[in-house]
Amino acid sequence: MDELNVTHITLTGYVEMNKYRYLYFSVMFTVYVLVICSNATIVYLIWIHKNLHEPMYIFIAALLCNCLVYSTTVYPKLLIDFLSEKPIIPLSACLLQFFMFYSVGGTEFWLLAAMAFDRYVSICKPLKYSTIMRKTTVKVLLILAWVVPACHIAPEAILSAKTKICNLNLNGIFCNNAIFTLQCTKSRSLAVLGVVALLDLVILPMLFTVFTYTKIFILSYQSCKSFRRKAAETCAPHLIILISFSYLAAYDVTIARMESDFPKTARLIMTLQIFLYHPLFNPFIYGLKMKEISKHLKKLCLTRV
Repeated sequence: MDELNVTHITLTGYVEMNKYRYLYFSVMFTVYVLVICSNATIVYLIWIHKNLHEPMYIFIAALLCNCLVYSTTVYPKLLIDFLSEKPIIPLSACLLQFFMFYSVGGTEFWLLAAMAFDRYVSICKPLKYSTIMRKTTVKVLLILAWVVPACHIAPEAILSAKTKICNLNLNGIFCNNAIFTLQCTKSRSLAVLGVVALLDLVILPMLFTVFTYTKIFILSYQSCKSFRRKAAETCAPHLIILISFSYLAAYDVTIARMESDFPKTARLIMTLQIFLYHPLFNPFIYGLKMKEISKHLKKLCLTRV
């Protein structure tokens, strides 16, 4: 038991676990299946239809694949916890979950920035689009979107593994920023790495995305009505996703680090929002709002019927 206490973290963020265990499991299992099916369906449509083999749709497919990884980082462990007597997680697995969660989260912001750049070139510089957005450019942007966040979060995870832990009760349901509250002392190095990661993975990509879409909307406002409609149709879904994910990131950066001064039930509800509706939101927005994807999705549904 002593060894268990040393090597495992207890997750204390659940509310009425014994009473609502099977309800939690049923809801989360259903959502996880829906997340996998909805995201995989859109990715499959982009994969099999050659007219969707364009940079914008490739970035959408990458974003939805990222959602699948994002969800798989959290859901399987949650489902295991719901059926366990005591929700615990090994320290090493907790740090791995922390690394994956924030690495994939940073990738989402970078992919949204890459999509904004693609839309800017397509709408504002259409004659240069084929020259700028070549296959090589798309590959480089995708690689950067996956590698840069991982390189930022890895040092934090490694340094956290070497930091002494005094508290074995994590006030949460998975290993997010709250793991820093377990440490005996606040590390200045971790604080600096956290600020750098926040700046490079969230703030700068978000500012670039907002600035890019602002330029697109200014140009479209000065153009004809059909041009404005085209700009709105292609840019609005990306902006909706950006706003949604930014709101969840803001919560994670602030509330997740607080300890006892935030109601446990409210904390649980807010934490569930991070991975409950967002992975379903992406395929819903892109499946219904992007005309070409929506057209193929309707055909697939009619064929199945």
